[in-house]
Amino acid sequence: MGRFLMVGEDAIRDGECTDVYFRRVTDAMEKDGVNPEVTMEVTAGTLPDPWGVFCGLSDVVELLEGLPVDVDAMPEGSVFYPNEPVLRISGRYRDFAAYETAILGFLCHASGVASAAAHIRLAARGRPVYSFGSRRQHPAIAAMIERAAWIGGVDGVSNTCAPEGIPLAGTMPHTFVMCYPGTEEAWCAFARGAGPEVPRIMLADTFADEKVEAVRAAACGATAVRLDTPRSRRGDLRAIVEEVRWELDIHGYPDVQILLSGGLTREDVAAYHDIADAFGVGGAIANAPVVDFAMDIVEMEGRPHAKRGKRSGAKQVYEMPDGRRITLSLVVPPPEGGMPLLSRYIERGAVVARPNMDDARERVLSRLSSLAGEG
Repeated sequence: MGRFLMVGEDAIRDGECTDVYFRRVTDAMEKDGVNPEVTMEVTAGTLPDPWGVFCGLSDVVELLEGLPVDVDAMPEGSVFYPNEPVLRISGRYRDFAAYETAILGFLCHASGVASAAAHIRLAARGRPVYSFGSRRQHPAIAAMIERAAWIGGVDGVSNTCAPEGIPLAGTMPHTFVMCYPGTEEAWCAFARGAGPEVPRIMLADTFADEKVEAVRAAACGATAVRLDTPRSRRGDLRAIVEEVRWELDIHGYPDVQILLSGGLTREDVAAYHDIADAFGVGGAIANAPVVDFAMDIVEMEGRPHAKRGKRSGAKQVYEMPDGRRITLSLVVPPPEGGMPLLSRYIERGAVVARPNMDDARERVLSRLSSLAGEG
């Protein structure tokens, strides 16, 4: 361990970040010379919502590169449903057993964040959504959080350690306003000092009524005002936003937009999409429920073999021209017109395809309109 309590990349890559029982059983198997050829599939029996967004494959590919295994998976950004295999690994069991903990950790967490982001983007009905929640997670995984949120469809992220290519978005903290003699001084300092590319979004709820501060911020050059009022002080948030909108309009600032943030849930975004212009969402994305993936043997030495409650045999998921999904055994001929969703990423240790973040994002965005009625 280093200065901070976090696991380094080398420990993960070397299989040292694992559940202890994998070490114990592989030691026993090695003594007995047991190392069968197996195929394992990653599936989720249940989901927080009717569908999820598959994410985290990029890390899995990096993890397993060079190991004597084959890896097939849905592309990142794929929509998936309960009981569909999203990833399949074939190889000698002891060669990759210790990596199961990391594999599931990569997929469960990133898929949970990407899924939440996609559902919240749907709830926003076209209003911009920004990921403001990396502070709700350990800083060591900020890049993963922001990448998964971006793939899930957010319009920008707040953390400066986000992967290259993701637009950064942010406004100002209450502490900034409080460091100046008055709110106008703070707003005007921001208007003067921020770069020309930075939107003049002013925080409008530090000391006074939101509508009062909003109008004063607009007079200082705000292009948008951000309402981040704590829940304990909100009362009727819709009424507050409507008052702010009214006062901005009547004082000659109809083009000044309203951005809502501060503990917003998916339900909040759905409730206020008609009166707010944009949303900064924190924990509802960064702290999203993980997808409860499991990784199970489905074949051993080339024969169907599974524990109770799991369907044996390697499988493929097909998307039909009418949008239906069909999961079939690989020994069954594919359905006519069906498009197979799992494809090869690693061939006996050699990477044959790598996930692309922007392709994954586009895959999500292209599907959202058709998913609006599915929850």
